[in-house]
Amino acid sequence: MLTFNHFNFNVLDMQRSLAFYKEALGLTPLREKRAADGSYWIVFLQDEAGSPFALELTELRDREKPYDLGEGEFHLAFRAEDYDAVHAKHEQMGVICFENPKMGIYFIEDPDGYWIEIVPVRK
Repeated sequence: MLTFNHFNFNVLDMQRSLAFYKEALGLTPLREKRAADGSYWIVFLQDEAGSPFALELTELRDREKPYDLGEGEFHLAFRAEDYDAVHAKHEQMGVICFENPKMGIYFIEDPDGYWIEIVPVRK
């Protein structure tokens, strides 16, 4: 049997990304690893519920230009218990990049251009 473990986003500025993910999604560091030579820094983030799935952020020391995200046809998704409150917070932060009211979802964009879908908990 296989189970999900983590998903990776490569980032240009770890501190900026950690601040974004904490404020926007409540994610906090679970564990981290830094190369002895400083060539990389990896931080695994966990959600407030402590689910076993983690978001891995990787900063490479020598990376200077933004990553090419292609056509952006991939994303990470989060369920929101209080969808309206989370939407209001993201609207206030100015990070909503696409909304689909008909489907009842929207997307936010992180500092490196990755899209994150926000969906309500459906009962």
